Amino acid sequence: MSAKESASDRARDAAEDGAKQDGDPDAKARHKKRLIAIELDEASIGRSNADQEQECSIAIYDLLERNSFAVPGHERGPYRLTIALHEKKLMLQVSEENGAHVIVHLLSLTPFRRVVRDYFMLCDSYYGAIRTRSATEIEAIDMGRRGLHDEAAALLSKRLHGKIEVDFDTARRLFTLIAALHWKG
Repeated sequence: MSAKESASDRARDAAEDGAKQDGDPDAKARHKKRLIAIELDEASIGRSNADQEQECSIAIYDLLERNSFAVPGHERGPYRLTIALHEKKLMLQVSEENGAHVIVHLLSLTPFRRVVRDYFMLCDSYYGAIRTRSATEIEAIDMGRRGLHDEAAALLSKRLHGKIEVDFDTARRLFTLIAALHWKG
């Protein structure tokens, strides 16, 4: 599964290029500290059901639309990210826009086991509820799911600290992809 740069990314890039030409240093920094492409390694994740595929597609789209992503000590972003499972660990392979290798970071999934398990249970409940339950019941399940998602994002940010810099929203969307990989893998 691969996601490419969208029209809104190109429009934002054009606006940022204009700002860079006008000497806006913040625009130049924002342009470099972001993801422009995300690929999920098909060899390590396999196929899943339609709900899971949809969740992944939305997370990738949202990530590419808006993210904050940087490698400390490396100033040559924007970045491409390949996410895979490797020997029961999460592999985050980061490269420059032109494909030049930056870093491969292996992350143990053990600290995520409980939150991923609970998240799956709530996702299953949520997908079942949207077909048969009342709006109030669906909302209650979704609130629990969002709470777990926030907990997982905080854990991911902590685990990436000093290796990969992400903001909270980027960590939330990355967790969605991690959960999908774990679900499929």
